[in-house]
Amino acid sequence: MKNRILIPTLLISAICTTAAFALDKTHVSRKVSQAPVQQSAVVEGADNFYKSDKVTMQKVTFKNQYNMQVAGNLFIPKALNQNAKNPAIIVGHPMGAVKEQSSNLYAQKLAEQGFITLSLDLSFWGESEGSPRNLIAPEIYAEDFSAAVDFLGTRPFVDRDRIGVLGICGSGSFVISAAKIDPRIKVVATVSMYDMGAAARNGLRKSVTAEQRKQMIAAAAEQRYVEFTGGETAYVGGTTNELTASTDPVQREFFDFYRTPRGEFTPKGSSPERTTKPTLTSVVRFMNYYPLERIEEIGRPLLFVTGTEAHSREFSEDAYNRAVEPKEIVRVPNAGHVDLYDRVNLIPFDKLTSFFTQHLK
Repeated sequence: MKNRILIPTLLISAICTTAAFALDKTHVSRKVSQAPVQQSAVVEGADNFYKSDKVTMQKVTFKNQYNMQVAGNLFIPKALNQNAKNPAIIVGHPMGAVKEQSSNLYAQKLAEQGFITLSLDLSFWGESEGSPRNLIAPEIYAEDFSAAVDFLGTRPFVDRDRIGVLGICGSGSFVISAAKIDPRIKVVATVSMYDMGAAARNGLRKSVTAEQRKQMIAAAAEQRYVEFTGGETAYVGGTTNELTASTDPVQREFFDFYRTPRGEFTPKGSSPERTTKPTLTSVVRFMNYYPLERIEEIGRPLLFVTGTEAHSREFSEDAYNRAVEPKEIVRVPNAGHVDLYDRVNLIPFDKLTSFFTQHLK
């Protein structure tokens, strides 16, 4: 057991994926497995790497208040009047993913409807700064969205009074956190939202026990000594690198996106085996994260989009029930959690467009 850390069933099996805590029954190794990837067929209607001929893309960077460089892709409709002030939408990627996975798709589709859009990499992920890589830092993630408002609100062609956010999966909770303390965010939409705090503490359907939480916290605390004294960084959970007969349905769902040509993308400086996997010592911070507390104080339009078959549906339902008007929830028939990452035949782009149009007019 010298090079292995035994973690209870609590561990994250997929971190935006976080259902994870209750579903992963594997060990966590400080050395990433080199197991071969088994690929499955691309899901019908999936178009994660969509490229629009109606918009232009510009790579941009800007500083957050931690003086970290945040990277993003700015999408501008080709027909846009840049001499006027226009509405803008910030799009956040699933937890453990990068802007090239899901958020670029949403950003381009909304830009085609006349919005300026910005997909960003959260700090410690993708092309944004932050070391060590794959660190969990929910406060900094929320700050990244406010920093994106800083950036957009100072562009001459953006109306700073008409900026909205859209968070996919884990970013759904981060945009809610940001909106609670940043009234410049005028409208909030989430898709397949994960309450990362509730998922970490309780797992899906409250399947994690207090004893399991204690074991996870103890393992992370012990690993801090290892890394402080120069040992290797431990990565946990994330998406499995291969399927077996015992792989649970939630992991299979994420595998079909993150580990196949459908959605697979390796950021510069990372490795295919490590994508989506957070560090063990930081992931416990989600247990102190309560994004839905005081959601009723936002008082601005909220839209929650979830699939009727989504394993994460409980989080959107909870957020909707806690929020106050104006609020809406859309349940997409026959859609699972990951379906709404990239299945353009299921994603309700018309509803998202009408929602942002109505409230950013």
